[in-house]
Amino acid sequence: MKRIGKYEIVRKLGSGATSTVYLALDQFNNQQVALKVFNSVAMHNAANVNAYRKLLLTEASLAGKLSHPHIVKIIDAVLDGELNYMVMEYVEGETLEKYTKVDRLLPFSTVAEVIYKCGNALEYAQRQGVIHRDIKPANILMQKEGDIKIADFGSALIENPHVSQQMTQVAGVGSPAYMSPEQIQDQPLSHQTDIYSLGVTLYTLLTGRMPFSADNSYSLLYQIMHSDPPLPKAFRPDIPEELDAIVRRAMQKDLSQRYQTWGEFTRALVHFFNSNAEVQTSISDTEKFDTMRSLHFFKNIGDIELWEVLRISDWREVRKGDCILRENDQCRAFFILASGELTVTRAGSELDRLHEGDCFGEMKRFPDSNFLRTTAVSAETDATLIEINLDVLAKASVECRFQFDDAFLYILLKRLDVANIRISSLLGK
Repeated sequence: MKRIGKYEIVRKLGSGATSTVYLALDQFNNQQVALKVFNSVAMHNAANVNAYRKLLLTEASLAGKLSHPHIVKIIDAVLDGELNYMVMEYVEGETLEKYTKVDRLLPFSTVAEVIYKCGNALEYAQRQGVIHRDIKPANILMQKEGDIKIADFGSALIENPHVSQQMTQVAGVGSPAYMSPEQIQDQPLSHQTDIYSLGVTLYTLLTGRMPFSADNSYSLLYQIMHSDPPLPKAFRPDIPEELDAIVRRAMQKDLSQRYQTWGEFTRALVHFFNSNAEVQTSISDTEKFDTMRSLHFFKNIGDIELWEVLRISDWREVRKGDCILRENDQCRAFFILASGELTVTRAGSELDRLHEGDCFGEMKRFPDSNFLRTTAVSAETDATLIEINLDVLAKASVECRFQFDDAFLYILLKRLDVANIRISSLLGK
């Protein structure tokens, strides 16, 4: 097979009972894609055809709808008689299954960061009316640079405003070992079922074991519904108490005791990072994202664009007394102060002080602004800076650039307002 539709087949990536996945080339857009071709024999299996068709239609319906940096993007879907395939973003990497083996476990901080990113992505999906229902290591891809992507939304529960039944679903889908008690019992589901499954995923990534061990599926399902699993520390004593507590709460059978929102879950992971005794050689993505979300500069910038900002920014630690920008500099970057305090001076005289969330250098963003700096900026205390190169920002998405410009205009108007008050005060004297 050399071509399917407009896609040129490069090589086979893998296959299963119902589909084969190929690496393909979209020559029109000059990009590599993953082509998931569904098995025509499976489509005609009388026993499963209706359920299978619904799963296929569910995933196809999400084409172009879930756009998040930590979700595999579904680009297109073709469902046409014998030819049924899905076109997806190609992600070079491996699933997290590799890291559920006792001899391949990831560092605690890496595991927490992976789960944090999954939580953010699933919170985004929830806002779009989508519950995944099959969260497990095999459906989470890790790229070579360490980032993650959630895949396989074929089992998803999707809000449907056009029918009286608020959700569309196929019963009995998902992976039993990762299912929540309410999912096993076919009860109405919410995002908390994904929280449970992500809690089980966290458990396996920390310990290299499943929380429940059984000789048959009936025993396994009974334990999930009625038994408490051993704490992760029982298998790995060096697991921090805080991660143990996060797993325990995420896997609570009682919904009122489980994390109520994704925000609660991800904040617990951020708290773990903040209190983690491990020596960090660099600022983690978890800490960066949480810090940016707390700064007033990014108040109106959406989560998707915020992840994009995280990718294009450089984070710098500066010491008290360090000079950041000098008068007459022609720097092609602007800065947001993530923490600490800075001093703005001209000819040695202090003009202003900058605090957490303030920005400087943003005037370079506007046309015909190649003027030299007339002020210097230095660190009054130890500080953390978010530096964004303007040439890199120019290549960011339209929505990201638009939201930045909106933030810049707000700052300029605020500064003009302050200047007017000062002028009025001086004239009043």
